[in-house]
Amino acid sequence: MEGALAVNSVMMVVTVALCGAVPTSSPSQEELTKAQDYLSQFFSDMGVSAPNGTWRSALDSFEDTLKKMQEFFGLEVTGQLDSNTLQVMARPRCGFTDVLKYSHFDGRPKWDKTVVTYRITDYTPDLSQSDVDATLAKALKLYSDVIPLDFRQIHSGTADIMIMFKAQEHGDFAPFDGENGVLAHAFSPAEGRGGDTHFDEDENWTLTSTGANLFLVAAHEFGHALGLAHSQVQTALMFPTYQYVNTEGYTLPDDDRQGVQAIYGVRETSVQPTIKPVPQPAPEPEPAPDMCSRNLIFDAVTSIGRNLYFFKDGHFWRRSSRWGGIVMKKIQSVWPGISKVDAAYEYKIRNTVVFFEGDHYWAISGNTVLRGYPKPLSDFGFSQSVTKVDAAVHVSVTGRTLLFVNNRYWSYNERRGRMDAGYPKFIHKELPGIGFRVDAAFESRGYLYFSYGSEQKEYHYLRRRVLRTLLNYRWMDCN
Repeated sequence: MEGALAVNSVMMVVTVALCGAVPTSSPSQEELTKAQDYLSQFFSDMGVSAPNGTWRSALDSFEDTLKKMQEFFGLEVTGQLDSNTLQVMARPRCGFTDVLKYSHFDGRPKWDKTVVTYRITDYTPDLSQSDVDATLAKALKLYSDVIPLDFRQIHSGTADIMIMFKAQEHGDFAPFDGENGVLAHAFSPAEGRGGDTHFDEDENWTLTSTGANLFLVAAHEFGHALGLAHSQVQTALMFPTYQYVNTEGYTLPDDDRQGVQAIYGVRETSVQPTIKPVPQPAPEPEPAPDMCSRNLIFDAVTSIGRNLYFFKDGHFWRRSSRWGGIVMKKIQSVWPGISKVDAAYEYKIRNTVVFFEGDHYWAISGNTVLRGYPKPLSDFGFSQSVTKVDAAVHVSVTGRTLLFVNNRYWSYNERRGRMDAGYPKFIHKELPGIGFRVDAAFESRGYLYFSYGSEQKEYHYLRRRVLRTLLNYRWMDCN
């Protein structure tokens, strides 16, 4: 009977650093009830080996089950509702029972075919349909790279794995619970509803470190759709709590690979006949940007000490104030791990420079990235809708840093470490004459320079007046 199906649902949650446990001597009735519900939902399927070799339910004792939950999450095993335990219970998380290391659903269900089809019936408006298609295909490829199973998207009819984005009640007896609760869930392999994967539309679906990263959540859910349960290995994709990791070049962690290969076997790479390779010419290095092009567009510009740094396509030019020479280098040759700079500014009082790339930023001192970086843009005070900073400049006479995003800008109070009230404001209204957008901005000899395209405006900030218009390449000492 459909109503009796066990919903093998899963969700991923944001992890937070926990400090030492603080005893909760007398939890409230509400806390106790929530804890009982939590253990009943997530740990009721765990068994405890009895001395006679039989198995008894792990819910024979509230205290025993609580200890198992604490042990699973690496908490201090007290059997009491201390503050850390309540914190973990309060997190949004997976709806499936927790288990040890990699594990499989009872009976080890699997797809007895070589090609599994999937269909997306309802898309999220948070991302374009093409982005959703590409992201889910990328998540499934994590598995097809290591097991002899291929996935094919279809656009009509019934697929093996039916995928949808829906909020609240959505027809499977496991309604979602709103934003920041259960992110998604999936059914184990079977006919009918088996393998189906559902995402909570109340979440903010993204491809970045903000909101719910669709690639990481989908990859976890598809693990369930292929027959994987949860793992206690904290670095595993199938660990029940979620922490954002860089998805560039992401591959299936060893624990998950071992688990899925235990079900389906190892994908063998096709053996090609030995052919004597034909010598190929070495690839030509990617040409460096032309600093003397009249159409030169800067990614970012900032002062660092007495020099000006102009960033373009993974490179930078350093213009020294002490002599007329200009030196070009790759960004990674000076700051390893930073491949591109979208915006940058120097805060001389702290002797630091801030680089922005995509949805995160670094703080730099000299050639050293400071500890704890990169950090997400939200730490700077931006809303989650901001995924890239176009330009930044620190205005020394006001002690404020101006941060440009599309056609608006923010004012950041460096001394207080927060955004000024009343922002963002429209660029063309508050900074008349410089236009609607800014690609790069910097301060030099008391003036601000705002670049857009190949042109820039020399600007008197206090008077809010453009002094002259220049071409970017003029800073490169070109004839």
